[in-house]
Amino acid sequence: MPLTETLSSMKENSLSRRKFIGVASLAAAAVAMPIDVFGNSDVKKQWNFKKKSGFTMWQNPSHRNTIGNSYVFLTNKGKVIVMDGGFKEEEPYLRGMIGALGNEVEAWFLSHPHNDHMGAFNEILKDPQDLKIKNIYYSKVSDKVRLAEKDWAALCQEYYDNLDACKYANVVDIREPGQVFDFDDMHLKILSVANEITENAYNNSSMIMRVWDKKKSIVFLGDAGVECGNKVLASKYKDDLDCEYMQMAHHGQNGCDKHFYDSVTFRACLWSTPIWVWNNDVGKGYNTHVYKTIETRNWVKEKGITENHVTCVDGLYKLD
Repeated sequence: MPLTETLSSMKENSLSRRKFIGVASLAAAAVAMPIDVFGNSDVKKQWNFKKKSGFTMWQNPSHRNTIGNSYVFLTNKGKVIVMDGGFKEEEPYLRGMIGALGNEVEAWFLSHPHNDHMGAFNEILKDPQDLKIKNIYYSKVSDKVRLAEKDWAALCQEYYDNLDACKYANVVDIREPGQVFDFDDMHLKILSVANEITENAYNNSSMIMRVWDKKKSIVFLGDAGVECGNKVLASKYKDDLDCEYMQMAHHGQNGCDKHFYDSVTFRACLWSTPIWVWNNDVGKGYNTHVYKTIETRNWVKEKGITENHVTCVDGLYKLD
């Protein structure tokens, strides 16, 4: 079936997780845009610029012009921390980057069990080769939640089985929010863990994390949906959501709602977003598909935020 027919056949208001991920490769071919993988936006930072940085963060772009979250951190004393990692096809690039930083990961945090977040990690987990991983942190969903997404339940179980079988790293299933990790002068706090929400199940079980040093703060929402986001807003960790940089939930579309973003303070956005999602365009023109990205972009504009770091625009974005 032609691409345009395939895409237009999707129901306007009910784009499933399988269709969102399944269309990625096709959409990339239809609206491919050159991406400066090794580029970096030269944005002058005027926020705490005199303070010493405790870590460097890289927001990694997809090498396939698709969705997926992948973040790598290097502390001021040389420890490597990884968050998610993208699709399994991103594995070689992620291995190369970690290898260039010493080939040892102090801690790997996995937000939730969708393959555009844990796919590359799952491949490395099965065959680490000479890559050393000391600690792995995730928050396991219940069988009820796992089975709520039938299309992904088997892969999710395989991922959990691989974690259970891992003998070379300390594997920790985080069951309660509030835990704080200190990696040299970089700090990470867990604000949300796996939920029993079966609507938008895996996304709403995203492990939300706050990362900071003396110079900057970042909140990573993963793919948090409306219910997950509002649950954290109503919790004792609400104030921890205020930050400088906000990673926009679910690639900036159909994640946390306007109420959530209006209820927290931040000054810049991180978008792990390919061009076809960024412009809501899978071949028929700007803002013609079903993604909610333009709506989210307008919410950000209404807040007066003008600093946006988007993977399809910035390529590899570095934050010191």
